[in-house]
Amino acid sequence: MTPTVYIILFFSSFCLVTSANDSITPIVLWHGMGDSCCFPFSLGALMEKLNASLPGVHTVSIRIGNNVIEDMENGFFKHPDKQIQEACAIVGADPLLAEGFNAIGLSQGAQFLRGLVQRCPQAKIKNLISLGGQHQGVYGLPRCGSLIAEVCDFVRRLLNHAAYVPEVQKMLVQATFWHDPLNEETYKDHSTFLADINNEKIVNSEYIRNLQSLQNFVMVKFENDSMVVPVESEWFGFYKPGQSVETESLQESDIFIDDRLGLQKMSDDSKLHFLSVEGDHLRFKWEWFEENILEPFLKD
Repeated sequence: MTPTVYIILFFSSFCLVTSANDSITPIVLWHGMGDSCCFPFSLGALMEKLNASLPGVHTVSIRIGNNVIEDMENGFFKHPDKQIQEACAIVGADPLLAEGFNAIGLSQGAQFLRGLVQRCPQAKIKNLISLGGQHQGVYGLPRCGSLIAEVCDFVRRLLNHAAYVPEVQKMLVQATFWHDPLNEETYKDHSTFLADINNEKIVNSEYIRNLQSLQNFVMVKFENDSMVVPVESEWFGFYKPGQSVETESLQESDIFIDDRLGLQKMSDDSKLHFLSVEGDHLRFKWEWFEENILEPFLKD
């Protein structure tokens, strides 16, 4: 067993939850692709920063699986529907979250948390913070961490050639939010996750009602993002249908114009916030986070 694996297994035993100060709204986090709930160089470090700025805040980092290895693997190979069901059970079983909590999603964890808002009545989320989330999906996977390069190459090959094959939709998480703008109807018919939570199959009024229960929905776009294609998806935008060059904003999209998620009302109620930060995917300075996220949305 390598030293890296020893470190991972060591941290997997205790890093899911931190202790509570009940005067501060708890925080739930969900990691992105290739990451895990509790790696000390990613979510573990973010939890430490949150506790330093909000002493004693109760934080829960969602772990899907029995340890961080399973959690990282499930980020690739466990369907989002099943992950959201497990996350719903996790937050529902925590009495410290019963009165509500704030949620921070990193990359694909952001759209999973939005799915949690829409599908899980037990998840009483106040402010949803999306850091580099892909709310209209992706149409490209240009790079991935060197730690799991072989897995990423496998994912990329499948997405490029067989994203909407039923077996691929079942086995590969990233296929469920693969959005081919050249074949919009195929995407809507065969996407087993994103097309559903975006109300592109049918309009689920419960999804609308639950999403509108948020106090704020904050979307952060990374201006120099080399991971998310197109980067406009981080602000709920995407390519204009039928091509993959020109993009459109959320406000120009059918989802907004047809009000399939109730986002028009959220916009009218000043609940939608579009922030940007220079840097590559999920790269930001803590000072920026404190000023733009923690102070206005997490500190109460």
